[in-house]
This record gives sequence, structure tokens and C-alpha cells, in this order.
Amino acid sequence: MKHIRSVVDWLAGGALSGAGSEDVLAELCQRMVKCGVPLWRVAVFVTTLHPDVMGRRFLWQAESGVTTSEALFEITETDDFRTSPFSTVYATRQLLRRRLADSDPSDFAVLRDLRAKGATDYAAFPLLFTDGTIHVATWTTKQPGGFTLKQFADLESIIAPLTRVAEIRALRRTAGNLIDTYVGHQTGERILAGKIRRGYVEVIRAAVWLSDMRGFTKLSEQAPPQAVIDVLNRYFGCQVPAILDHGGEVLKFMGDGLLAIFPIAGDNDAATVCRRTLSCALEVRTRIAELPRKTENEAAIRFGLALHVGEVMYGNIGGGNRLDFTCIGPAVNLAARLEKIAATLGETIVASADFASHCPRKFTRRGKFSVAGFVAPQTVFGLARATKRATAPVAPAKSRN
Repeated sequence: MKHIRSVVDWLAGGALSGAGSEDVLAELCQRMVKCGVPLWRVAVFVTTLHPDVMGRRFLWQAESGVTTSEALFEITETDDFRTSPFSTVYATRQLLRRRLADSDPSDFAVLRDLRAKGATDYAAFPLLFTDGTIHVATWTTKQPGGFTLKQFADLESIIAPLTRVAEIRALRRTAGNLIDTYVGHQTGERILAGKIRRGYVEVIRAAVWLSDMRGFTKLSEQAPPQAVIDVLNRYFGCQVPAILDHGGEVLKFMGDGLLAIFPIAGDNDAATVCRRTLSCALEVRTRIAELPRKTENEAAIRFGLALHVGEVMYGNIGGGNRLDFTCIGPAVNLAARLEKIAATLGETIVASADFASHCPRKFTRRGKFSVAGFVAPQTVFGLARATKRATAPVAPAKSRN
């Protein structure tokens, strides 16, 4: 039988043989069982920085291995959470142990459930990160009489190195969450890959999406600030999930404006990407039209959207250590100008000639217009009548996960 010191050394070395956090937990439990610690159920709960998710739980069970789940912020308002061992450990920062073989733990419903399933001992350890935050690891056995003194001492010996491993991996995930939240997934991958030098730019082909809310200036002048924020969040909430589902990347919010791109992988992919982008636009149009009004007097949200396709410069722009990873170039400028023309024409969705050429019969010509910054007049296309009547045909891109 192996000595627990081998497990401590493995953790102290970074648990490098575990590719993901769930792999680390699975291997840790397997190693501990080989060292004579009779584990039946182990759970590690780590809080995180995420706009929707409070934390993640990694649950190992001897019969089924590791499963993961996410806890939304609303869970903290439930009685189950307030009266859970997790909540107690967060409040006290101390170990919580219950010998389930000795008595029925009337103070925690979850422990009564575990005891009914044959658990004999339960221990919840605080994992104290260097930033002062508290996370929790719980250990349960079905061994008659519970953990022995030596087995419990072995458990205690791995808590400190496990905490360091958990913190390092949590920091990496937190960094990914924050970058995804504020700059987008595809851009975030480039940043985490080290492409952060000022001036780093690559030229890519992409469909360009530039949208703007109609009447926002009037709204912001007349409505209370919180009401304005609520309208913006509902408005962007119709766009962002659809853009991501269709393979796009949201690059920037500009007040009530939104800039996104749909990257084109190869020469033959432009038509596919443009059709997918149009499908996304029609879906967004439907979502916004179906938004419920909070009051009878609330005006319906209206917006304009310009679609173009071309080459953009995609990379770091800024000064000193404050950079913005975005895209610029004539293609972006043209999309911005076309969006203004959409308002003049009273159109919701307009497209450039280049974009419309990839979506046969979906657009009709609206005319040529002089555009600031461009020598030649630009032909602008609006949705064809049949497309205007259509609901949102959805052709999502493959999932990013």
C-alpha cells in the first residue's frame, strides 16, 4: 500500500498529470484510495468571478467518477444553501465533521440523506486561498465506524497542497471567465496565448456586424438611469447570445452600439458565414420585436443593423499598458456608415453589395449613396420583401465548447 506522502508530493508538484480540474480530482481520489483512505464521495466547491455563475462543484463518487455542475448566484438565497455545511464552513472558516455512524445529524438535511445512503463519516474542510476567499472540500466514507485516526490525519495532510493546486487552476479559470466576459472567447484565446503586445495585428476576413438602437438619445434624456440600463441589457440580451450561437464574436459595446465579427476561415467559407450572419440578424430582429414592454407607455425597442464582409485588422491598439483588442479598417468604417444610411432609409437591416452577393434573393437594391471616407458611392441593399416577412431561420454554428 502506498504512503500518503506520495499524494502530498504529487499535489505539491502541481498535479501535472491531471489535464483538467475534474481529472485532478479523479486522480487524487484514486491515489488516496490506494493509500488506504476509504473514500466514497468527495466534493470540491470553488467560487469564481463570473457574471452569472457563483461557483462550480466537482463531485467524485466511487461508482461513477467525477461530474461537474455550476451554481448560479440565486442559490445563495435558498434555505438549502443557508443551512448547508458549505454555508457553515464559509461563516466559521473551520473544519466541520459529523460522525454519521454515531448519530443522525439533525442539523443538516444533506447529511441525513448521505447517512440514509450508508455514509458513516463526513468532513468539510475550508480551502483558504491567498486572497482570503474560502472554498470547500468535503470527504465522505462508508467504512464501518467512519475514518480511523490515521485516515483522518492523512486527509488533513493533503488539504494544504490541494488548496494551492485548486487556487492555481481557479485563477486560470477566473482569468478566462473575465476575458470571455469583457473581450469575447475567440479574442480571449488570443490574449491568453500571449498575443498582447501593442501593435500585434493580423488581417482576417470576416462578416462585420454593426448595430445601433434607435431613439437612444431621447430615452437616456427622459428615462431614469436604471431604466436606461435595463433597456440596454434587454436589448443586448437579444443580440449577444444569438451572435455567439452563430459563430460570431462580440468585440465592443459603444453606448447603444454593438460591433461584432463572424470570422471567415477560408476562401470558400464566405457565403456560408454571410448566410449564417443573416440568419442571426433575422433571429435578433424577431427577439427584439417580441420583447415584452415593462409598462403600457414604454416604447418598443427599435434598432438598425448594417452587415458587410471584407478584410479587417484584428489586434491590439492603444497606448502604454492600456490596450484594446478590436478590429479596425475600411470594412468596419463602411459598416458604420451603412448603419446610418439604414436609419435614413427607415430600414432595420441593410447590407453592402459584397455581403448581399453571398445571400441571393435575400436582399434588394436600395440605391447608391455617397459615404464619408469613400471616394465611390456605395450601393446599399435592404431585405427583400419575402425576407422581411420571414421569421428567424436558424442555422447555428457548431458549439464552441
